[in-house]
Amino acid sequence: MACFYVDVKSVNLFLFMSVFFQIFLVALSFAYFAKALSGSYMKSTITQLERRFDIPSYLIGVIDGSFEIGNLLVIAFVSYFGAKLHRPKIIAMGCVLMSIGTFIIALPHFLIGRYEYETSVRWVENSTLSPAPCRAGLPAELTQDGKRPQEQSTGDCFESNLSMWIYVLLGNVLRGIGETPVQPLGISYIDDFTTEENAALYIGCVQTISVVGPVFGYLLGSLCAKIYVDIGFVKMETITITPDDSRWVGAWWLGYLVAGVITLLSAIPFWFLPRSLPVPGPHFQRKDNDEQKGFIKDHPHLKKKYTADEHTGFIEMAKDFIPTLRTLLAHPVYLIYLCVTVIQLNSLIGMVTYKPKYIEQHFRQSASKANFLMGVINIPAVALGMFSGGLLMKRFKLNIMGAAKFAFSTSLIGYVLSMFFFAMSCENAKVAGVTLSYDKIDEISYDKHSLFTACNRDCVCSSNEWDPVCGENGITYLSPCLAGCSTSSITGKQKEVFSNCSCIGVGGNLTANTGQCLEKDDCDSMFPYFLALSVITSFIISLGGTPGYMLLIRCIKPELKSLALGFHTLATRTLAGIPAPIYFGAIIDTTCLRWGQKKCGGIGACRIYNTTAYRIAYLGLTLSLRTVSFIICIPGFILLGRQLKKEEQDAIHALSNGGTELEALRKEECVILNSDQPLHTPENSTDRHTRL
Repeated sequence: MACFYVDVKSVNLFLFMSVFFQIFLVALSFAYFAKALSGSYMKSTITQLERRFDIPSYLIGVIDGSFEIGNLLVIAFVSYFGAKLHRPKIIAMGCVLMSIGTFIIALPHFLIGRYEYETSVRWVENSTLSPAPCRAGLPAELTQDGKRPQEQSTGDCFESNLSMWIYVLLGNVLRGIGETPVQPLGISYIDDFTTEENAALYIGCVQTISVVGPVFGYLLGSLCAKIYVDIGFVKMETITITPDDSRWVGAWWLGYLVAGVITLLSAIPFWFLPRSLPVPGPHFQRKDNDEQKGFIKDHPHLKKKYTADEHTGFIEMAKDFIPTLRTLLAHPVYLIYLCVTVIQLNSLIGMVTYKPKYIEQHFRQSASKANFLMGVINIPAVALGMFSGGLLMKRFKLNIMGAAKFAFSTSLIGYVLSMFFFAMSCENAKVAGVTLSYDKIDEISYDKHSLFTACNRDCVCSSNEWDPVCGENGITYLSPCLAGCSTSSITGKQKEVFSNCSCIGVGGNLTANTGQCLEKDDCDSMFPYFLALSVITSFIISLGGTPGYMLLIRCIKPELKSLALGFHTLATRTLAGIPAPIYFGAIIDTTCLRWGQKKCGGIGACRIYNTTAYRIAYLGLTLSLRTVSFIICIPGFILLGRQLKKEEQDAIHALSNGGTELEALRKEECVILNSDQPLHTPENSTDRHTRL
């Protein structure tokens, strides 16, 4: 008869090591928080970087995708070799690299000169008089490219803006390299040293923290967007634009310094954590005979998760890499899952990257407010959905098929709800010479309009200037000169007011203020519905996040888990993280109505978009990609069902073989007992037990 005993030493060791596991769980959560904060802050500064370095959206997409390029360089090797090495210390080194990369991103601010926003009156220098936007003269005084003579480059055009964005790109690459080991090694470490029942909950908690990080990232972006880029370096009373102006650039660099310090702090705990932990199990061990353990297959107290071989050499690991990768890629369910997640992440990454910009351009909100709303309203819904998904999976004990169906259902419901975004539209901004003709100011048209008309024919105006003013008639003009304003004055808080504007009003004597018109009554009524629907869809879609991730872990063999997670990350970064921001940005660029001009020539950042075309391109591309992913899910469910059925049949077959072997041993024992044995010597008894 089996007996039970308490191994006090093992219990104390287990309790001691469980403390290390809890520390690791907290440290990993903080590392997830730090990397998510810096990543979301990068996305919150998209429009700031566009304006500061005067670059188009597709180039911003290249900068954003450079993070994934850093992952691509090392992810496969880190995931494979890292699983066999000291995982906590590798994660610590990654956090340090992330911190250094974040500091490098902020470096251009301290290397380039002060930011000079476009203004039509800056060319009048050393004048104590109020400059006259509309100069008497002839348009012929302009050069062939539409610039005033004073605007021509003077030879010192090697402006830092043209090249300094390279530092942002390189810093983001280094940040991507540092982030590589955090996810695959951290998740596999949790799954190796905890029970399967608790793994889903722990991973759900970590993923939830990673979604909380963007809340603070976007809030930090909102705060920094309100602060002028050169705060502390210029006299703020000389700045005549506000955060609502399309030329405003916030203190984008300040948030990167904060994010870099937080990321550096997250590396500290990992240096003190052990390489491995004991596999959790009951504190009371059953004292079974070695002979019983020898023939009973899959003994419950002998079952252990896969753990790395601590004595495996580097060369042996390298030789085993290609065969192991070939085995992984031959798994049909894993390949289908990979294709589906790559396509859906293309949709998700492109949508999230340009969502703040969509809110700015379509609903005419400031960058600060767009980031604030993303952080306070949208991201918490995602965090709640991720956590709720983990709880639901634990509560209903969903198996692999149940998790797959749950993730598919939530994604499909969110897809249907997202179609209602098409109905939430705003009228395009009224800009004379761009969306309106000077002759028909009540009819929006996207035909090519002339900027020069009878009301400003006596002014020497540049067609390339972007110094928008809002007339009393509610129409935006590209510059006070093109509005025909002859005089200007400075009011309180250095706000410029232009008067005697010949193109504004019937009498031509109305005034204009600096900045675009903010008439947005139709958008203000539609915007709350957009936010509500955005929160609902984000919550529903994120419900399937944790079950979908557990499907990835459970559909492959335990020894392939780290490599599967790493290769999944590699594929999604390469095929989704890198290209999605680039082609989303390129498509958004096609909807631009007015491009800025760089000092040294060439196209700069877009000043105004066709919001109708923007909405159709942005939402249409997002939903089209998700449609393709749903189609691919159909063969995925079929293959998953076949795999589960085969595994069930193999388990029944193994159980049947084990029962046959046990029955044969029992029959042999009966034969021995019934045979004529002269004496039951100790040797005979030992031999019988051994055979049993």
